[in-house]
Amino acid sequence: MTVKVLFFAKLREKMGISEVNFTLNQSITLNEFQTLFATEYPLFSDLPQPIVVAINQEFAQPDQLVSSGDEVAFFPPVTGG
Repeated sequence: MTVKVLFFAKLREKMGISEVNFTLNQSITLNEFQTLFATEYPLFSDLPQPIVVAINQEFAQPDQLVSSGDEVAFFPPVTGG
């Protein structure tokens, strides 16, 4: 199961990547996904909080499921200009 992970604005700069494909064994909550992602990408834990998250281009809650084929996007709390 593959999930496309995107980073925008300052988060992209801090991570040093704009997108990455991440493999899951099963569907998990967004909260679990973020914890698992941080084990493979330790810089993720150092990102400034809060982070706005969208799954498939809709704002997401921590208990929402992340599944194969989903797109998970991380934004700083204020974007645009």
